[in-house]
Amino acid sequence: MASTAAAGSDSRRLLPGRQNSSHQMDRINGNSFKSTNEVPPFSLGADEFDDDTLIASDPPSHRIGGFERNAGPVSRGVFHSLKVVLLTSKLNLLIPCGFVAIVVNYTTGNHGWVFPLTLLGIIPLAERMGFATEQLAFFTGPTVGGLLNATFGNATELIISIHALRSGKLRVVQQSLLGSILSNLLLVLGCAFFSGGVTCGKTEQKFSKSDAVVSSGLLLMAVLGLLPPTVLHYTHSEVHSGKSGLALSRFSSCVMLVAYACYIYFELSSSRRREESNELNQGRGVNVGADNEEAPDISKWEAIAWLAILTVWISVLSDYLVDAIDGASQAWNIPVAFISVILLPIVGNAAEHASAVMFAMKDKLDLSLGVAIGSSTQMSMFGIPFCVVIGWMMGQPMDLNFHLFETASLLMTVLVVAFLLQDGTSNCLKGLMLFLCYLIVAASFYVHSDQDPDGNSPSQN
Repeated sequence: MASTAAAGSDSRRLLPGRQNSSHQMDRINGNSFKSTNEVPPFSLGADEFDDDTLIASDPPSHRIGGFERNAGPVSRGVFHSLKVVLLTSKLNLLIPCGFVAIVVNYTTGNHGWVFPLTLLGIIPLAERMGFATEQLAFFTGPTVGGLLNATFGNATELIISIHALRSGKLRVVQQSLLGSILSNLLLVLGCAFFSGGVTCGKTEQKFSKSDAVVSSGLLLMAVLGLLPPTVLHYTHSEVHSGKSGLALSRFSSCVMLVAYACYIYFELSSSRRREESNELNQGRGVNVGADNEEAPDISKWEAIAWLAILTVWISVLSDYLVDAIDGASQAWNIPVAFISVILLPIVGNAAEHASAVMFAMKDKLDLSLGVAIGSSTQMSMFGIPFCVVIGWMMGQPMDLNFHLFETASLLMTVLVVAFLLQDGTSNCLKGLMLFLCYLIVAASFYVHSDQDPDGNSPSQN
């Protein structure tokens, strides 16, 4: 088996030579066979031909733009799948924290320990969910794959929010969703801009201005959806006190979901046209990019199975996490608003944070924006209205009145990011500015006195 693996490895190392056949022929014609004892491979007779020089035919693949994504049969058994998913990430060392949290909850009931242990246990699960989604994207193509990545990238926050909704902790839902948007726009995007500007050796990095403008417009539309219910509440101008704002929130949520669906349809259609254009250019011999071969590590059904397992396990831990928020707030003497807006989103966005920074360091800023801005757009235009509709179905009065302080923070954040993105360039100074803005927002929520999760006013000392 070892010799077979070595032979396979040698043959794979020969594959890049096909990208530059003229260079390879120059080597064969004499540059690489200067010794008289060496015989070019094409001069070997039938009896002397070595099987190791054969290159196996490639499995079926999907060509996407200039990239060739190899989606051939990859199933190598359950043990290989377990090895790939559980042993290839160092973050998986934190998985036992989830089991420890459950044990601590039932043995001591100390929420001051249950909460951080649960947070640590969810981090690797969120990262592995992103990995399983990427593996599934090999079999769906780039368009559906991108949609899957965006959806499951926010799955952790949505699962936590649904558990909080079921428990009646509406403010935790609102603040965790808001915190996810703030974290992506300021912390994730700021770190990506800063790391890209420092490591790429460029004064400025460029990205697609048109995509950034569309995303900024959607974010502003989301703010527009949050403003009227908040203003109605604080100006006491509702026609039916306590009911008009809730009805308006549900109507606006449905409109926002329709707008997001139209945006997804537009993106899918545009991406499909780009793919067809690339295929046409390739058919005419036009080089649209370098050929890179990628192959999935697990099969399609293994990826689906892992997504289901990880979703269930995150759901279990989210139940303990939501129940421990109040106890952790009292044990640590930290406001619930700070936990909901700052700590919970950082855990949910950990995998996205790492991906955005990695792409920026490789000078792939459009991908970084797709992670940070795309996730914020989906959370604001889909996550928030989705939770309002789900709360409607559950009989919970979840609305878009995020209170004046939170709505103002979101409005200013969207405006700052929109202004920084309007020229289509980034640098380390812009990244530092966004990161410092996040520190200001975090400090603000640390000293912010908010209603408790049950809707009662906090006691005044």
